[in-house]
Amino acid sequence: MAIWQREMSLEKLNATNKNTLMETLQIEYTGFDDSSLTASMPVNSQVHQPLGMLHGGASVALAESVGSMAANLAVDENFYCLGLDINANHLKAMRAGRVFAKAEPVHLGKQTQVWSIAISDESGNLVCTSRLTMMVRSRKGDK
Repeated sequence: MAIWQREMSLEKLNATNKNTLMETLQIEYTGFDDSSLTASMPVNSQVHQPLGMLHGGASVALAESVGSMAANLAVDENFYCLGLDINANHLKAMRAGRVFAKAEPVHLGKQTQVWSIAISDESGNLVCTSRLTMMVRSRKGDK
């Protein structure tokens, strides 16, 4: 059974990237199934640190982007999710190619969500693993 509470398509998801950090980093949503959302990002000079390798902050931005989108899709339109905490372990250096981030839920609660995001290279090797904690807020309380 799918966890998603909102209608989704890759076209609609990618349209939300316009004029955001995701557009700047060339992040795009590439797939989803009943319980995960995947996004990708090119590894090039725009996301390198001074030693010519993928910047850890770019990996974290990718992880938070896909995890945050997944969290918001997993609640109905009366709620929204905001990030509380993110951590990342950088496991493999990359200089070129493409990375793929797959967000999967660890906990989907009424007040918090926890997501695990695995970032892999094109061969499926784990580059970074991240855990994102989200707070669930009611839109009714915002008025």
